[in-house]
Amino acid sequence: MENYWNSAISFDEYIQIAHERLENPADQHEIEYKPYYELGLQRMNRTLKKLVTDEEQVNELKSKNFDGKILIISEAWCGDASATVPALVKFFEGHNEVKIFLRDYDSSLIEQFLTNGTQSIPKVIILDKEFKVKNSWGPRPKFGHDLLLKYKADPENYTKDMFYNDLQIYYSRNRGKDAIQEILELL
Repeated sequence: MENYWNSAISFDEYIQIAHERLENPADQHEIEYKPYYELGLQRMNRTLKKLVTDEEQVNELKSKNFDGKILIISEAWCGDASATVPALVKFFEGHNEVKIFLRDYDSSLIEQFLTNGTQSIPKVIILDKEFKVKNSWGPRPKFGHDLLLKYKADPENYTKDMFYNDLQIYYSRNRGKDAIQEILELL
């Protein structure tokens, strides 16, 4: 894990790379994903502007005496990631080091943390100070996962558009609080 950590980037670099991919796509994938990069950057900026840190969660983090690191597998074009990653980074700021590993750059890390056989992101890997995996979380909070199950159970009456709309409303109102709480429970 230490090699992955050393290859990972800061949140500021993550945002910079997303802007670069949006403005100067390097390949067909980045060209096709331009609208998703644009939307992802908008959502991350909105989350950062409206984010309010919950003091009870901060106190819970302090009480756990967690001295490890947080490694997030992500991509800025991902809707779940754009809603969650900024909140996680800002929450742990000043407490634990957080880095981001780009899934599309090297899939060998996400292959170790598949969700039902898929490379779903974001995936949060909780590391101890020796870079051993303590736990992992992702790709979305329980409420978001429940919405996905609702869609999969009855896609004719709860369409994909309804699922995406409900998920984004949830994310815009929750601002990462549930994801932070679920990760705190894993520390």
